[in-house]
Amino acid sequence: MNVARLSFRKKIALELFRRYRKNEARLHPLNYILWECTLRCNLQCLHCGSDCRKESAVKDMPAGDFLRALDELKGLVYPHKTMIVLTGGEALMRNDLTQIGQQLYAREFPWGLVTNGLLLQKNRLESLLASGLRAVTVSLDGLEAAHNWLRGTATGFQKALSAIRLLAQTPGIRFDVVTCANRNNIGELPQLKTLLRQTGVKQWRIFTIFPVGRAKMHEALQLEPKNFRALFEFIRQTRKEGKIKLNYGCEGFLGNYEGAVRDQLFYCRAGITIASVLADGSIAACPNLRANFIQGNIYKDHFADVWQNRYRVFRDKSWTKTGHCAACKFFRYCEGNGMHLRDEQTGQLLFCHLKRLEEKPKEKDRSRFSPLVSANRPE
Repeated sequence: MNVARLSFRKKIALELFRRYRKNEARLHPLNYILWECTLRCNLQCLHCGSDCRKESAVKDMPAGDFLRALDELKGLVYPHKTMIVLTGGEALMRNDLTQIGQQLYAREFPWGLVTNGLLLQKNRLESLLASGLRAVTVSLDGLEAAHNWLRGTATGFQKALSAIRLLAQTPGIRFDVVTCANRNNIGELPQLKTLLRQTGVKQWRIFTIFPVGRAKMHEALQLEPKNFRALFEFIRQTRKEGKIKLNYGCEGFLGNYEGAVRDQLFYCRAGITIASVLADGSIAACPNLRANFIQGNIYKDHFADVWQNRYRVFRDKSWTKTGHCAACKFFRYCEGNGMHLRDEQTGQLLFCHLKRLEEKPKEKDRSRFSPLVSANRPE
């Protein structure tokens, strides 16, 4: 596939979607709020962008502080159409999630959480479900050795897999599994797909790791060009099979792979339909965005006012048309890639998906390549 040669039909689809994005930026309906409820974590993952650890210098935000900020959005958001997601750190490190869930449920907000799965056991899940839990995302980053290497644990794989099995056997809960593709697990994605299907997983997402936080220090987290392209062939073929619903994350513009590897065309919704409250009270967009992308703080600002009157950096992305993006013919569809892929201090682009897809593999890349597509035949 020539990733840069778009068919007339795909150009029309991208053009129509561009108009939709522009209208969404103008209206900016807030329908997804992430709360970084703790920076404590029971793992020390190699790719962590927040440098979380078991004991954090930033204390857990009192639940009442977040709920007060949420109440400031009354009249601006519609609870039945706005999802609250608890993240971290590891959200399950907090012992008051049941009480928090009850408060969210009383306000008629659906809520979910993102977890590494280590603390998600039957009794805990039942308690959370009774408090209104609707959705869960669990990380599983390859088979046992690859997952445990990335997560810095000897037992994480088995515990995460147990949590996934528990969710698969629980009626009334929506859940998906997310996998961070890297050099250590890229060759085993077909086997991981089989394992997930056998476990009862219906929804699967794959991300690639961006060079932020600890991920800057580990070259093995970045896919080389040939495997980067093979990943999208694997996703495209898996979607054609239709045996598990696989999506690539909302990370970047993919040229001709748009429309083939995820349910919708590329769209970074950060600051347009998505807001977040970080552990220190900062009002942001995606929790991966900090520093100069922070828009306010719940301890100083009114949440609704911030949402309505700030976030210009997210809603008018003309400022991103610099450097590599300045001369790119796809800028109108990409608008400078995902916001989390820009340097938090300078705003410069850290990673371009299309550029990586167009790179020619290096000699060592050819010798190390493990062909995903040949292994990706119907099971």
